[in-house]
Amino acid sequence: METEEKKVPDNEPSESEALTRTRDDEVLYDLAELFKVFGDTTRVKILYALFESELCVNDIAQCLNTTPSAVSHQLRILKGCKLVRFRREGKTVYYALEDDHVRTMIALGLDHISE
Repeated sequence: METEEKKVPDNEPSESEALTRTRDDEVLYDLAELFKVFGDTTRVKILYALFESELCVNDIAQCLNTTPSAVSHQLRILKGCKLVRFRREGKTVYYALEDDHVRTMIALGLDHISE
């Protein structure tokens, strides 16, 4: 039995191109979601506070002149986006930037707006 070759019109993407485009769309969607996180001033202030060292929720709240509850809410979002990490020391939880990529994004953003 002969297999019939499917012909794709010139103006339509091939199946592999369509899959690549879909995968690219998913990556770009994820990138847009990441940048949305930077659209909230409180979250940016938290990231900036963590730029130099790790802090507990109460220390972050004091730096931002806000409530620990508000800080905790934003930290949950930042953790979900893998922008901050935490460690426990007894009953205290300390937060820090996840890695140098986050530090670089903040530094590049600051450079960009100061030009």
